[in-house]
Amino acid sequence: MFSKILIANRGEIALRVIRACREMGIASVAVHSTADSDAMHVRMADEAICIGPPAATDSYLNFPAIISACEITGAEAIHPGYGFLSENAAFVQVVEDHGLTFIGPSAEHIRMMGDKITAKDTMKALGVPCVPGSDGGVPDMETARQVGNDIGFPLIVKATAGGGGRGMKLARTADELETAFRTARAEAKAAFGNAEVYLEKYLGKPRHIEIQVFGDGKGGAVHLGERDCSLQRRHQKVLEEAPSPAIDAETRARIGQVCAEAVARIGYSGAGTIEFLYEDGEFYFIEMNTRLQVEHPVTEAVFGVDLVREQIRVAAGLPLSFAQAELVPQGHSIEVRINAEKLPRFTPCPGLVNTFHAPGGLGVRMDSALYGGYTIPPYYDSLIAKLIVHGRDRPEALARLRRALGELIVDGVDTTVPLFFALLEQDDVLRGDYTIHWLERFLESADP
Repeated sequence: MFSKILIANRGEIALRVIRACREMGIASVAVHSTADSDAMHVRMADEAICIGPPAATDSYLNFPAIISACEITGAEAIHPGYGFLSENAAFVQVVEDHGLTFIGPSAEHIRMMGDKITAKDTMKALGVPCVPGSDGGVPDMETARQVGNDIGFPLIVKATAGGGGRGMKLARTADELETAFRTARAEAKAAFGNAEVYLEKYLGKPRHIEIQVFGDGKGGAVHLGERDCSLQRRHQKVLEEAPSPAIDAETRARIGQVCAEAVARIGYSGAGTIEFLYEDGEFYFIEMNTRLQVEHPVTEAVFGVDLVREQIRVAAGLPLSFAQAELVPQGHSIEVRINAEKLPRFTPCPGLVNTFHAPGGLGVRMDSALYGGYTIPPYYDSLIAKLIVHGRDRPEALARLRRALGELIVDGVDTTVPLFFALLEQDDVLRGDYTIHWLERFLESADP
């Protein structure tokens, strides 16, 4: 087992990893930019080292600075959290070249799943159901028209290296295809340095369902059920829950087994999430995230496991601490992502937090790096807290969420908390009857 781990991240996820290390008796090293000198993860870690100025490219994305921090502190392994370098195959290679351990999958698997065309082809070969679409990248409009005629409209144009909704355009009819194709290519080139796009059938009323998988790197793997992440704004998740209100036990076991067998066959190591669109009882693969997800706490709540601890164990060469037969979901869990943003435009709202009070009580977990007197910097993502609740069933979880939101105090900056109070008043949300388009339409109807 490792004696010291460096966390190449910040905020609540850095704290999450530090806590797992402390429970395992492993020393932790926090890295930080000059803007994060007073951050909670810096205060909580056993050691802290500054790796650069505020800009992420000069600090949290700076390969040499992070490797140097390991050499200076004697850290043997790096946990990337999520975002930043968590899915950067080149970084993983550098880590390994320096004799360090990356707590996550191999560079090969990150590359395989990082390119959406390669990922789709791989999953098809492994028996995972996929959305009908083009066979690989689409180089020109003539090919795009041929694909459109084959799979039908509406369809969606997607960047092969895309994410977060960038390089993604909808063509409802053949007449809209050229504009969508050219715009998606331009956005993809600007955002990712890669203009390649592919085409997929556009599903009109799908849910976003993701399956948590975990591989031991030696041909063994399990799944830990599904999360429903259908409440999204601009392709960014807002609320996640497990299990999904739309999935029954038989369906869960079936798709979970397909996913576990797929990652086992490629020898995948560590945590991963296979994401699907789900419509009319059918699953359609969209991508695999080769890292810990922001919403991992809802899975931890219903299965009673520590996914970060398991990541560390597997990276150290230990076997999985649970078997598939032991993974039986209990109750229901919901997570809401609380951002420092001003409604209704969701404008980032950094600044001084005068007072912070986290809710508590049975079935309530708060993952946050806030404290009274902390100044939220303007340089990074606006996520400031994740409120997670767990109950014996969905109604109890919803009741706890409403109660916990009422206890939460974040004074000094605007947050997205009012959005969740509004959602808890909607019959569709209370019934769990929503698709990936529901929230956008709700916000449009509520916008003055």
